[in-house]
Amino acid sequence: MNATAALLQQALTQLPGHADELRDLDAHLGDGDLGITVSSGADAARAAVAGLPDDATPAALIRAAGAAFGRANPSTFAALVHGAANAAAAALGDAPELGRAEAELVLTEAIASIAKRGRSARGDKTVLDALSASLDALRSAPSDPASALARMIEAARADTERLAANQSQKGRAAWIRERSVGHPDAGSIAYIRFLQALHHAVPAGAAETERRPS
Repeated sequence: MNATAALLQQALTQLPGHADELRDLDAHLGDGDLGITVSSGADAARAAVAGLPDDATPAALIRAAGAAFGRANPSTFAALVHGAANAAAAALGDAPELGRAEAELVLTEAIASIAKRGRSARGDKTVLDALSASLDALRSAPSDPASALARMIEAARADTERLAANQSQKGRAAWIRERSVGHPDAGSIAYIRFLQALHHAVPAGAAETERRPS
């Protein structure tokens, strides 16, 4: 298993541990199924990544994980994750490593895919807000992965907390109108937990992926 696959596996392993938290958050704004969605999706994605060859490219890993996550759940959130993963994998092409530039590309394509499929925009109080805030932070973060992830987590958390005071504009959360005020978007929290899991899995002192001579 290559380094990117190992990192992804470790992060996915931690996500089911947040199932109860995500269920409770989603119960305030939706149907309360996000905990199950993330837990079963993470388990399926981890199995899919484990089944790939050792030389699988980052695009192959992301595509397989996204497809498995989508197949594991009949939910809108899972469908958005699947679409975002496909878009990111297509943009990565045959890139052999997942460095900073590739991470920015993955987030950019994921944001565009979710905005299009979900017909939503930044500020609607959805997962797009946390994704966009983390991309902004990544663009100006230090080069080492641990520091960059720490900046991304803090930016996504701050934006999610700020927008909790707003009324939700999309999905089931929008149906309850003013009763959505005061509750953070559960999808954004799920994404933050994924970033935190990645941060925990990054080896101490790891440097940005070195570029191979072209």
